[in-house]
Amino acid sequence: MLISTAYAMGTQGGAAGQQGGFTAFVPLILMFVIFYFLLIRPQQKKAKAHQAMISAIKKGDKVVTSGGIHGVIVKVDDATVTLEIAEKVNIKVIRANITVKI
Repeated sequence: MLISTAYAMGTQGGAAGQQGGFTAFVPLILMFVIFYFLLIRPQQKKAKAHQAMISAIKKGDKVVTSGGIHGVIVKVDDATVTLEIAEKVNIKVIRANITVKI
């Protein structure tokens, strides 16, 4: 009699266990959606805006590099930019290191 009671309880728990398995993934899915809208999506938008700013720079623009160097663009190449940081002082900087266009 004790075995039949345990067997009967096991079958009822099996049906509830299948529903519980799906509902266990719902919080994980909600966490991913929250992370997407709060972290991933804004970061992608910021990277896209930075890439658009870098592709739009031209001679004469005032910029700031990631190292904090302020300068005026003298020459623009495919991968590099020449900045004038003081009178007759030019440096070459990789385009991706330009953070702000003033």
